[in-house]
Amino acid sequence: MQTSARKALTLRATPTQRRRSVLGAVPISRALLGCVVLLSLDACKSIRAPVPKDPDALADYKLANDPYEPLNRKMYDINMWAYHFALRPMGKAWKNYVPHPIRQSIATLNETWRQPAVFFSDVGAGKPRRAGDSFMRFLINMTAGVAGFFDVAGLVGYKQHSTDPGMVFGTWGIKSGPYLFLPFIGPSSFRDMVGYAVSQGLTPINYVPRGYGLLSFDWGYNILGTMNVFADSTDQLDAIEQQSLDPYAYLRSAWQQNRQNEVQKLKDDNRRTVPDWY
Repeated sequence: MQTSARKALTLRATPTQRRRSVLGAVPISRALLGCVVLLSLDACKSIRAPVPKDPDALADYKLANDPYEPLNRKMYDINMWAYHFALRPMGKAWKNYVPHPIRQSIATLNETWRQPAVFFSDVGAGKPRRAGDSFMRFLINMTAGVAGFFDVAGLVGYKQHSTDPGMVFGTWGIKSGPYLFLPFIGPSSFRDMVGYAVSQGLTPINYVPRGYGLLSFDWGYNILGTMNVFADSTDQLDAIEQQSLDPYAYLRSAWQQNRQNEVQKLKDDNRRTVPDWY
């Protein structure tokens, strides 16, 4: 069950932000919405969870790192309402009726266009091998992979990996801050919200100009990417709801553990040697 939850959560995050959110939307809208929520938190002090006085309860409170739990649970309920009445049916239909090769090409396209953000994150983390991989993945897949539709880079040894600014901030020793569950974004934190905004600024597709049908391409790219996310995550989300006594708390714990593991894995990746296929 823990594995299922982590698979579901490797979508916000986590860039590949298949590690993105549990409930996603168009990236620019998500970033703006997240900023509004962050700015409003200070005005929501009345919705903060009271600090328990019992020592055991206080320990659990600190471990959860969720001082805005009442507000976060309301956001979770809104998201799950949207999931059950719209996003889940669309995701199921997408998975059932769109051939797997097409869905795979869309996923590869999304991952390829996020590679500049991954590259700069790898550089910021001081990981030259990872940065080399992400640079070559973007170069090869944008050319031989027909603008990113095919993962040619993976076939020649440049394997996909996920690095994002939030993870980099973690390697710098910046604390995550309180847990947040943001509307139509999903699990996050103060650190990861800032990291997400930086990641969007480093993603070329967000600078597509208006006119010549390019704006339609931008929307199509985001909508199809979102559909792919839900098609791949509905089973895991359903399992969490059906098998957990408190899906919100389970999701929170799994997401926090996953982010900690990702940061630690990035710290520990100290490869310096150049492989034969470079």
